Amino acid sequence: MTRLPSPRPAPGARQDNPADASGWTNVLAEVPIFADLGRRHLKKVAGAGRIVRFHDGAPVIRTGTPGDALYVLVDGKVSVRRRGLPSVALGIGSFFGEMALFDDSPRSATVVADGAVVCLVITRTRFVKLLHAEPAIAVGLLKELARRLRAAQATA
Repeated sequence: MTRLPSPRPAPGARQDNPADASGWTNVLAEVPIFADLGRRHLKKVAGAGRIVRFHDGAPVIRTGTPGDALYVLVDGKVSVRRRGLPSVALGIGSFFGEMALFDDSPRSATVVADGAVVCLVITRTRFVKLLHAEPAIAVGLLKELARRLRAAQATA
C-alpha cells in the first residue's frame, strides 16, 4: 500500500503524527460538515487527517495558492481575510478550504492564526479515497454544502 502525501505545513506550522488525528472524533462530531455522520465514519474522517499546529500570526492558507485540503479548526481562532471585505473570525468547530476537495481552483481567501491554532487537515487525495470507500460520508458533506449555498443565496 502506498503512503499518501501529507499536506505541506505552512511556514510557522508544525505537523504531528497522523495517528494523533483519531483522537479528534468527538470534536468532528460538533463540526457542521460532519455532524450527520456516525461514530464509525467520524473515526475514518479523523484517521484521514493530520494534525497541524500554527503559531500566532502564521498563515494557514493564502489567497491565490493551490487549494489541496480541507481544514477543521479543532483549537484556537483564525481570521479569514478577503480583499475588499471585512475580516471574519472563525473558532473551534469551524472549517474552511472545503471547496478544494472538489476542484483545483486557487484559494479565495487568506486565513491567519489568531493565537495558537490546531487544525485537522485532510488532503483532497485522502478525502476522495475516503469517499470512494465510504459514500455515506459524501451525503453529510453535501447536506452542509447545500445549507451554506442556500444561506449565501438568502443573503445575496
